[in-house]
Amino acid sequence: MNKTKITETKSGKIQGIVDNNLEIFKGIPYAEPPVNELRFIPPIPKKPWTGVLETTKYSACAFQGYTELEEWFGKYQPESEDCLYLNIWTPATDNKKRPVMVWIHGGAFIMSTGNDPMYSGSVLAQRGNLVVVTINYRLGALGFLYVPGKTVNAGSQDQVLALKWVKENIHLFGGDPENITIFGESAGGYSVLSLCTMPAAKGLFRRVIAQSAPFIDPTVNDKSTKKILRQLRVKGSDLNELRKIPPEKIIEEQNKIFESDSTNILAFRPLIEPGTWPIHPQKAFEKGECKKIDLLIGTNMDEAKLFTAMKMLSKLVSEGEKALIGYFGLMGINPEKSKKIIETYKEARKGKHSVEPKEIFDAVLTDAIFRVPTVRLLEAQSSHQPNTYNYLFNWPTTAMGGKFGCCHALEIPFVFGSLDSTFKPILVINPETKALSEKIMEAWIAFARTGNPNNKTIPKWPSYDLKNRSTMVFGAECKVENAVFDNERKAWDDLLKV
Repeated sequence: MNKTKITETKSGKIQGIVDNNLEIFKGIPYAEPPVNELRFIPPIPKKPWTGVLETTKYSACAFQGYTELEEWFGKYQPESEDCLYLNIWTPATDNKKRPVMVWIHGGAFIMSTGNDPMYSGSVLAQRGNLVVVTINYRLGALGFLYVPGKTVNAGSQDQVLALKWVKENIHLFGGDPENITIFGESAGGYSVLSLCTMPAAKGLFRRVIAQSAPFIDPTVNDKSTKKILRQLRVKGSDLNELRKIPPEKIIEEQNKIFESDSTNILAFRPLIEPGTWPIHPQKAFEKGECKKIDLLIGTNMDEAKLFTAMKMLSKLVSEGEKALIGYFGLMGINPEKSKKIIETYKEARKGKHSVEPKEIFDAVLTDAIFRVPTVRLLEAQSSHQPNTYNYLFNWPTTAMGGKFGCCHALEIPFVFGSLDSTFKPILVINPETKALSEKIMEAWIAFARTGNPNNKTIPKWPSYDLKNRSTMVFGAECKVENAVFDNERKAWDDLLKV
């Protein structure tokens, strides 16, 4: 294994490996380990070290909460509270000032890691002649416990500190600190949007790619925090007492919270509050506060099918429309309006898409959680920033009888060119999937380079506006469609707003 030359960062000297004409650095610490008295507080920048740190292997990942996905894709290991590290792939540690793409992983803020082989930056970095960075941050109760005045959004603050490290050091790795794109999927999409309006993150990036970002709940409560403290028998909100409890025990009690309420997938998440995240992205985009940020955002055709295939939601699915009406009630939508939305979907899809009850259920849930909030953000940002683009990923997988369709997260291996990795159990790989992956990678690379995803592999992709609502559909045929599923979109008028 060939080693890179020694690179001296602001924290200290590091040395990585050379592989396939790339210089790769794994497990670079950007913060002090958040253990003991540092548990729950904002991250502390890594103190300088002496000597040369070997950055040739991934660090441990953050402690993982359980989800049924483990049964399909396996469990991330090893786990540790000492998890605040990042990884870099670069064509060369020179002064070429390449575009930089920083990936923030998803996983409902309770699972996953920037170390996942699916997120390897090798293909993107080499194909696009750019620098790719992936990061780890604290998850679950260890990252998103909410005790006002004591701890809030620690995991989000980890992300900010990682971005600060990148901003200060990436020029040493052939990257341009003035051309940084942050991108992420699901909770990672939620994260990159939240970072748009976090004061501490201002100026740390130029562009954003948000993949399948779920509805960002504007409400703030400490229900989950109180519940886990009660289960752990911690009096009041004594963080010192909580710091004495092994992290494994905290995660065990966290898992019980999710087990008791399978619909509360984001029980621990970043919260909009004055100190760290003062304004909802929707409101900030509407006001033009993020007008300097180029935005590429989109969803998958069948987002919900990943979740409705899980055992934990089987009861919800079996109740059909009744369950949807109840769920929407929690979102403040009255039963009559919910019924009208469902009927609109049935009517709009006749002759074009399946109107089987399960298909309607998945379509309505997909739009409520993902597509409609995405459209709201597009409407807001496009009025201030011409570099605003929308995509719809529509490549249904035939694996496992086709039950997943074009589900949540299915686009990720296409983005990274990592088709033969984590998602392999539900992804059929053939020449067509490889060709589509290449087109998506070229679009993401072009956007990271210029703020415009247009390139020679796809048809002309217009920016989003309220007149045409142009959307690039990535599927068997890549094509631009205007006003995609517009009748369904209109059914949500005046709903899901913040």
